[in-house]
Amino acid sequence: MAKKKKKKNPIISFLGSVVAFFKDDRFRYAMGIVFLLVALFLVLSLISYLINWKTDQDFEWAKVFSGPEVRVENSGGKLGAWLSNLLINKWFGIASFLFPAILVIWAMALYKIRLVQPGKAVRNSLILMILLSITLGLIFGVAGGALGSGPGGQHGYFLSRWLVASIGTLGTIFLLIICYMAMILFSTSFLDWVRRVENPFNSTGEQTEEEVVQDDEITEIEKEIVEEPFIVKEEIGEDSQPVKEENSSGKEDVKMTIEDVSGNNPDDYNPDEGALGEYDPTLDLPKFRYPPLSIMKEYDQGDLTVTNEELISNKNRIVETLGNYNIKIDKIKATIGPTVTLYEIVPAPGIRISKIKNLEDDIALSLSALGIRIIAPIPGKGTIGIEVPNQNPRIVSMKSILSSKIFQDAEMELAIALGKTISNETFVFDLTKMPHLLVAGATGQGKSVGLNAIIASLLFKKHPAQLKFVMIDPKKVELSLYSKIERHYLAMLPESEEAIITDTQQVIHTLNSLCGEMDDRYNLLKNAQVRNIKEYNDKFINRKLNPNKGHRFLPFIVVIIDEFADLIMTAGREIETPISRLAQLARAIGIHLIIATQRPTTNIITGVIKANFPARIAFRVTSGIDSRTILDGPGADQLIGRGDMLFLSGSEPIRLQCAFVDGPEIEDVTDFIGQQKGYPTAMMLNPVDEEAATGPEVDLDKRDDKFEEAARLVVQHQQGSTSLIQRKLSLGYNRAGRIVDQLEAAGILGPFEGSKARQVLIQDEFSLEQILSNLS
Repeated sequence: MAKKKKKKNPIISFLGSVVAFFKDDRFRYAMGIVFLLVALFLVLSLISYLINWKTDQDFEWAKVFSGPEVRVENSGGKLGAWLSNLLINKWFGIASFLFPAILVIWAMALYKIRLVQPGKAVRNSLILMILLSITLGLIFGVAGGALGSGPGGQHGYFLSRWLVASIGTLGTIFLLIICYMAMILFSTSFLDWVRRVENPFNSTGEQTEEEVVQDDEITEIEKEIVEEPFIVKEEIGEDSQPVKEENSSGKEDVKMTIEDVSGNNPDDYNPDEGALGEYDPTLDLPKFRYPPLSIMKEYDQGDLTVTNEELISNKNRIVETLGNYNIKIDKIKATIGPTVTLYEIVPAPGIRISKIKNLEDDIALSLSALGIRIIAPIPGKGTIGIEVPNQNPRIVSMKSILSSKIFQDAEMELAIALGKTISNETFVFDLTKMPHLLVAGATGQGKSVGLNAIIASLLFKKHPAQLKFVMIDPKKVELSLYSKIERHYLAMLPESEEAIITDTQQVIHTLNSLCGEMDDRYNLLKNAQVRNIKEYNDKFINRKLNPNKGHRFLPFIVVIIDEFADLIMTAGREIETPISRLAQLARAIGIHLIIATQRPTTNIITGVIKANFPARIAFRVTSGIDSRTILDGPGADQLIGRGDMLFLSGSEPIRLQCAFVDGPEIEDVTDFIGQQKGYPTAMMLNPVDEEAATGPEVDLDKRDDKFEEAARLVVQHQQGSTSLIQRKLSLGYNRAGRIVDQLEAAGILGPFEGSKARQVLIQDEFSLEQILSNLS
């Protein structure tokens, strides 16, 4: 038996229609436009009043709607003249310009533009308006002066006079200062301000507990606004059959079917979008604190240790040595660094630069110093640089680097503070722009300290939810201190017993699993229709991706490999193949490699490695050949050691003194982090099928006779297709296919990609010739 339909309650229907009208997006947009137009009208009227106040002063409301015989000079007409006189003359003076700002804030709130919190911003604007009015009244004082009642308006004038009469001028000033400070502190959250003073390095936007509570309160308010304040029931005709469900009260709720016409993939729709605010990954560990600077050591050495006598002596010897070879100098200038002083010289006209460059050893002999390096010319300066080591070099402490303004204010994804330049400036770079880093140098020249400086920079900047490390240490002692932060910052395979990977087979499994992680992340980026990890995480934070469909926040993964030479010697291509894949493809999805070796030889740092590691750090090496292997040029063999280094990310290397951080400092940092609450386990990588991860099994000792010719062909055309080799070398398909497999095994071509041509991994013939010479 059909249920009898209930009659509509006309009052409830009317209230429901009113609520629906005010909740309609069109109403919000219209009101936003109205607020913006009123704000613009007010600004124009107030500015015009400042110019024509003598004419429009004391304009009354009764004259607003008078006839054309009443004229005003205000750009807003009679209404503008009345409003301006009311706000500036009778009320708050020049501070009344905050009224249009309040209207703009309301308009932004209606359009859901959350640059500021609307309620807090309006409250602060009103308080600031009152304080500015009183301040201007106190400073300019006399009523009836400029702008009638003065720049503070009648409100500011009379209140300031009353305060002066009550507590005196000094008392009024002190009271105003207290009010301004209170407004600043409470508008930015006092607890957050205190925490920033205690720890200035929390630049990642980590929320305090108070902010978390405030966000929860805002979320609850938003939920109340979103929910329907009235239960509106309409008669439903027979043509429409909505789904009805009974709630706990026994009443029927009406559900509507919503059709997606936005063009977005409905599978990626996140039902939480807009209702819960932005997702904050750091809330997994909301009480995590960054290491304080107080646990780092200071090396107070006073002022620069290069004396005027040393500078003058070196300058005279340089000029004398060049003069012995008939090279005249017009000008010489010294720039003192922590370890090296740069002497910039301007030779006389007609002097060939190569002539000075060839005198490197002679200048070193005359100065009785090691590590002389000539930069001819210095890029962008038009001078020739001669780098001379200081007799008493300074230690650059890690604390001084981390506390520098350039590091604190660095708006980089992965900011790394490495040391100081010759001009004594802190050197900071973004690892995501590199995107991988090769570190090489002889034993005992500062390579391990450099790795510790890189890791420390990241630990002082990034929250555990935003960054993970994969640490590979064949020596088993260099990176062992970081095992204490396993549950915070490290990533590992589920079957690994230790987070710091030391076994060669575990290294192979881990690198292959990182390749699998890379492929998974690219699939996520493809489904999200974005190009890189930054765009993906921005979309996820704004709740535009549905976690129920596999989407997740992606932390950066920094892979640190120490003693890369030992891995190549023991595992060879099993190590080089996944590293080559990661180096070529992993940049966009946030996986970055840092490889260190003390044997910078061509069979370790191959052409494939060099082609994919444009950023390189060279500590002192023993020969010019090793320097050319690292930097493609001389220079690393002329360093003085103990952290003296060259950083190459462009055409010319930059000389730096690496920051010094010793073992006890790293231990204090890891102890501070390890004692805090972390995740239940380290980040677990997904194991992959090793057979699927490896390339074709090819014996490169049995290469085809046309192998080298085919290699030069694909590098020259930058096209790795079997058909190209067939046409150009007049070969059959099977033979050309075998050559392609051999080129892949040699690291010249990338893996099979279906119908697409294989990627050519070598970009120039010089790198190719190195690979071919290593194979022969």
